[in-house]
Amino acid sequence: MADRKKSQLTHVNAGGRARMVAVTDKPDTRREAVARGFVRLSSETVELVRKQELKKGDPLQVARLAGIMAAKKTHDLIPLCHPLPLTSVEVELALKADGVAIESRVVCVGKTGVEMEALTAVSVAALTVYDMCKAVDKRMVIGDIVLVKKSGGQSGEFVNPDVR
Repeated sequence: MADRKKSQLTHVNAGGRARMVAVTDKPDTRREAVARGFVRLSSETVELVRKQELKKGDPLQVARLAGIMAAKKTHDLIPLCHPLPLTSVEVELALKADGVAIESRVVCVGKTGVEMEALTAVSVAALTVYDMCKAVDKRMVIGDIVLVKKSGGQSGEFVNPDVR
């Protein structure tokens, strides 16, 4: 079974070595991915964010920009990701009673999907919230980073059944 799984990994060659997947002959299609994550904050920190009283500024706006920038640089961060001509990156952050909900939507027309870009956007946005709030809240928890859905390419549409 391990051999069967190994042969199905697209980023591993027949000899078991890491490789970048060849996408040269794949057709360009519209690709879209949505990812989500959450940063759990103390109620005191949520209130400071709500009142915009953090010394570093508004973590939601800074995190939005950081997430957008991160999506565009995913290929610099994840070794086997292709550089992609992203046509749209949206990162939304919503302050909740127990933290910050983050959602990204990434779109391109290309030969490979944008799941990693969407997940990277959420991850870096979450890390930015952490960085902006760490002076007042050392107990923050980053979590629940998940691919919600993706579309395009040979595998078509995927909607994660484990995400509401």
